[in-house]
Amino acid sequence: MRFLEFKAHFKPFKVFSTRDILKWDADFDTRRLVEWQDKNYVVKLINRWYLFADELVDEKLLQLTANRIYSPSYVSFESALAYYRLIPEGVFSMTSATTLLTKSFDTPVGRFAFRHLRPQLFFGYQLVTVNGYTIKMAEPEKVILDYLYLNSSLKNETDMESLRINKEAFTQHVQVSKLMRYLTLFNNRLLEKRVDHLLKTIGHA
Repeated sequence: MRFLEFKAHFKPFKVFSTRDILKWDADFDTRRLVEWQDKNYVVKLINRWYLFADELVDEKLLQLTANRIYSPSYVSFESALAYYRLIPEGVFSMTSATTLLTKSFDTPVGRFAFRHLRPQLFFGYQLVTVNGYTIKMAEPEKVILDYLYLNSSLKNETDMESLRINKEAFTQHVQVSKLMRYLTLFNNRLLEKRVDHLLKTIGHA
């Protein structure tokens, strides 16, 4: 198969897998991928997942990549907090929630970290469409709960202040009523205390 034909078909995918390829062409010789890597036509992200070497790597591509290479998952924790400007910029890996095992991948385009949530807590994400691509992103209320739930070291208001939550962004993006409704679904007293400390810190208690 000629590379240009291959690229014309898979360029719209942005990120594609060997499974995607074999669905398109069951007779595809995967050794071509090794050849194309050697020629710097494609980049191997992790086992079975690729993108084209000339692809523009930006935040949206990293979010899309996170969704695809370890599924089911949605962008959450530090990455989603930064997306909503709830915390200062400076996130060095793309962080996501998943019902699969906690895992991280170091790839040529960056680090992807996935943290396990019980299936009952895998909710509260929205589909964000960017340039025709759909990305699963935690809702503002849910990312706060996800983060506080898995960061048990945050025990008091001093700890919450260290997060440097942007109060203006919180007011703009977070519905406290929805936050409290989602909180009840966790059924976790320690998390309830952490949320109370956070709300007091930012003046919403």
